[in-house]
Amino acid sequence: MPMPDFPDVTQLAIPLFIGAMLIEIVLIRRFKRRGAFETRDTLASLLLGTGNVVSGLLLGFVSFGVLIWAWDYRIFDFGTSWWAIALCFVLDDLRYYWYHRIAHRSRWVWAEHVIHHSSQHYNLSTALRQSWTGTFTGMFILRLPLVLIGFHPLVILFVGGLNLVYQFWIHTETIGKMWRPIEWIFNTPSHHRVHHATNPRYLDANYAGCLIIWDRMFGTFVPELDSDQPRYGIVRNVGTFNPIRLAFHEWIDMFKDAARPGLTLRQRLGYLFAPPGWSHDGSRQGSLELKEEYVRQNPDQIGTPGLPGQGVAP
Repeated sequence: MPMPDFPDVTQLAIPLFIGAMLIEIVLIRRFKRRGAFETRDTLASLLLGTGNVVSGLLLGFVSFGVLIWAWDYRIFDFGTSWWAIALCFVLDDLRYYWYHRIAHRSRWVWAEHVIHHSSQHYNLSTALRQSWTGTFTGMFILRLPLVLIGFHPLVILFVGGLNLVYQFWIHTETIGKMWRPIEWIFNTPSHHRVHHATNPRYLDANYAGCLIIWDRMFGTFVPELDSDQPRYGIVRNVGTFNPIRLAFHEWIDMFKDAARPGLTLRQRLGYLFAPPGWSHDGSRQGSLELKEEYVRQNPDQIGTPGLPGQGVAP
């Protein structure tokens, strides 16, 4: 049976993205809603989004070619019925959760994902900060199980586009917490503000794409607290609006670290694949060390959401 043409939902959503950003700017600047725009920062986000589209056009054949190759070895063929697309969406959202979690726990993948976190502002333009180098990490292999059990690559790309479009609207400060059942099931602006924050309690939390239930299931959910307002960016901010530097700075730093003289092979691999903040001599701090340092300085926060409990060394 011929595969139907699926629309490129991200391309179709571009007018929606532009309109929503304009509305957000009006709400912030005229109606004093929470949030901020900075012209150079927004321009950098738009350029990074454009670069992501270009890199997809130039290199997308690599990942898609691998998925098409795997399709010949599928166990089933679920077709394109509504239930198959819905099931694929949920399973791909679970796939996204694990990709996202790996991206924060392995420097190799963080090198491409850090672009998305590089803005110190949190608004709808931040959603457009997307990687130029995702193909090089090889993380598209996480979609292979979906192909092998019977979802066609075109279906997978379609639901992945829907997921990406969904995630656009959660990059805002103008929307507070929502109705509790929505907050319980879905990723919302409140949950995703936590994910983008550099506050110690919020590091490595809320990896969800569409459904926050994965974070609740796998122990990575942290609620946004009024007493600890999110601060955005990365632990060591780059301090530039240059899209070229933003796209490649972590790759450059990572390979410089791995090429240091006098390291063992294991130490070189550590700089490539260990969590961000790892160092062979313990001179840097990863997220766990930052959390532990925070509770040592604020002992009243021990065991509160996102922070370690008893047993932290003084």
